[in-house]
Amino acid sequence: MPTRLFLLFLLAASALPLAAQTRPATDPLAREIETRMTDVMPKVIAWRRDIHQHPELSFEETRTAALVAAHLRALGLEVQAPVGKTGVVGILRGGRPGPVVALRADMDALPVTEQVDLPFKSTVRTMYNGSEVGVMHACGHDNHVAILMGVAEVLTGMKPRIPGTVKFIFQPAEEGLGGAKAMIADGALENPRPSAIFGLHVFPGELGSISTRPGGLLAAADGLNIIVKGRQTHGSAPWSGVDPIIVSAQILLGLQTIASRQINVTAAPGVITVGMIQGGNRGNIIPDSVVMVGTIRTFDAAMRAEIHTRIKRTAESIAHSAGATAEVSIATGGLITQNDATLLDQMTPTLQRSAGNGGFRIVNPITGSEDFPEFTRDIPGVFFMLGGSPTGSDPATQPANHSPLFFVDEGALPTGVRALANLAVDYLRKSGVAQ
Repeated sequence: MPTRLFLLFLLAASALPLAAQTRPATDPLAREIETRMTDVMPKVIAWRRDIHQHPELSFEETRTAALVAAHLRALGLEVQAPVGKTGVVGILRGGRPGPVVALRADMDALPVTEQVDLPFKSTVRTMYNGSEVGVMHACGHDNHVAILMGVAEVLTGMKPRIPGTVKFIFQPAEEGLGGAKAMIADGALENPRPSAIFGLHVFPGELGSISTRPGGLLAAADGLNIIVKGRQTHGSAPWSGVDPIIVSAQILLGLQTIASRQINVTAAPGVITVGMIQGGNRGNIIPDSVVMVGTIRTFDAAMRAEIHTRIKRTAESIAHSAGATAEVSIATGGLITQNDATLLDQMTPTLQRSAGNGGFRIVNPITGSEDFPEFTRDIPGVFFMLGGSPTGSDPATQPANHSPLFFVDEGALPTGVRALANLAVDYLRKSGVAQ
């Protein structure tokens, strides 16, 4: 697999000039974006490779933030840093009056050891939760940062013709550590305040495709922790104690009936996953307790609350029936990534043009999670997925985000730059003063 991916990488790199081309744009500003992209894309590729080779964990993105801030300052933009510990905000004030729009990219990597054999493969190692681990951009945020740096350069070159203001938000700690909240608390959405925000995320999809949907695109993610307490005894005489392992197994099966039998799956999907179980240390000792850790994914606020209630009731009741106890704690995570339907409808022609013929699609909800909706609590936003699977591959068989084999074909990057640049310009024109 690594060798094949490296060959695909070489092919993709050689095809980048073609990947950056679409049907000729008829609008003058859209044409100018295409022209400026020709000069910018080699830099975007170089930034992406550099950031990929030097990944940094959440709230440790000092090198990445410095690279971004230096680039924005070199463009002559107003730069605010640090914002939200290690975040960066750049402000481009256009040469014509108009509203304010924001574009967001996340910067952090994951504690994953890379197994993709690339010339710019990460060899970074660090300490995480008391253990030495590899660090990798296994979720593709290196692509997001490079794309937005490229958009900033493209739009800065068009400054006299930009009808309004563009805020470039480079966010730390998207991976579950509250980076969006930290930036907002530090004023990332103020002075000036945007009236809309756009963001993207790479994933294993058809190369250069754009996938989204009105309403709930990505799930809310809540943390689940269950401690089952029994009574320790010898494994040869289970009747002399209370076996928390058997009880935990019954709870695991019971939890699955919530999603399959107790909620209306025609209204919205729900997922309950237990990804870790810890209990016992010998085969002939029934332990005193078992710990289960998992995740809950939902797309509807009322269903989210109902699932929480049913999980607690199911675990406690099953444990009680066996003479054990179950302590259930649910850590409420992020919000549902809700695309504003009106804004998405308004900007769909832009996304269709950016993706090219057949490249734009409305998809089913995706059970991954994001903290982008922290930015859309009070302002409308649109989030979309950018396909990064190599040409000729089956996206369904490609390693998923967070895998040590996760790979993004750089042929997707021009679509990302094109889409965000055109979204910013088209939104400012459509929402601003009459042209």
